[in-house]
Amino acid sequence: MSTKKVPLRQCIGCGEMKSKKEMIRILRTESEGFVVDATGRKNGRGAYLCPSMECFKKAVKNKGLERSFKMAVPKEVYESLEKEMEQLGE
Repeated sequence: MSTKKVPLRQCIGCGEMKSKKEMIRILRTESEGFVVDATGRKNGRGAYLCPSMECFKKAVKNKGLERSFKMAVPKEVYESLEKEMEQLGE
């Protein structure tokens, strides 16, 4: 029997490769802007992040979101994503 392939994604904060299910997907949509995609199935361009505040802070410092989405990310987006990350962490 063949084993099922596990999709891996790279964290934009720490750079580690982990399975897709362990990661949090940050999504850019044309209508809503930037949102946290808990299901991982919404349409749009996505970037993956470990579910820890340390990785989020590294991503902010290293401009990981800007590199992933190839555009400038407003400060308000980082603040709203931080609030959503804190809610997921609880």
